[in-house]
Amino acid sequence: MLAQLSDFKPDADSVTPLYMQLANKLSAGITSGDWRANEALPSERMLSDMLDISRVTARKAIDMLCERGMLTRRRGSGTYITPKLEQPLSRLTSFSEELSQRGFTAGSRWLEREIGVAAPLELLSLGLSPNMPVARLRRLRTADDVVMAIETTTIPAIHMPDPHSVTDSLYGYLEARGAIPMRALQHIRAVNANAEQARLAGLAPGAAMLHITRVSYLDSGAAVELTHSFCRSDYYEFVAESRR
Repeated sequence: MLAQLSDFKPDADSVTPLYMQLANKLSAGITSGDWRANEALPSERMLSDMLDISRVTARKAIDMLCERGMLTRRRGSGTYITPKLEQPLSRLTSFSEELSQRGFTAGSRWLEREIGVAAPLELLSLGLSPNMPVARLRRLRTADDVVMAIETTTIPAIHMPDPHSVTDSLYGYLEARGAIPMRALQHIRAVNANAEQARLAGLAPGAAMLHITRVSYLDSGAAVELTHSFCRSDYYEFVAESRR
């Protein structure tokens, strides 16, 4: 990559500020795959030396890409390419499936697994009768050990009598029990991270997140899953294709 780094040199004769030119060139390089997710970007000093620009210019370009969510600074280590999970809204797949298709390693850090009585919102969303037992799962979803989302899932206990038997893939577990979701309704809205969410996701309090509420249904039409996901907006992108 270093041999091609000269291709990112800003044009000193352009009216566009040098740092903005560099940020745009680096952005295009990241998008086209010149660097992989979690790969270190060349340092400010290296960019400065190889592109014949000031370190201030290199720093301002990197700052701009950090603000866009394309780069992540790790204290004492360097600046790295932020992994992005593009999830299409046109098909129903699990978190683990989406990550594996993009070359990431999916993981979970469990916060809670229990059986309890369904709360009013769970009853309504899942179409359950009062006092019906449900399994609740709360976990951090990770990609290559980076926290991507905080996820809370409710499943009727008839489909999940022992929540501790679930490993990384919830849909893999449901499929093995003959209860794989066939369709889902999702609602997505922007929220700001509260103190607990910020701590769990490694964000500043008040940082932007995406709150995704999903209700999934069996082929029979019965609801099988209610999931609330609070996703890092700097890592998550949803893609929708529209046709006339």
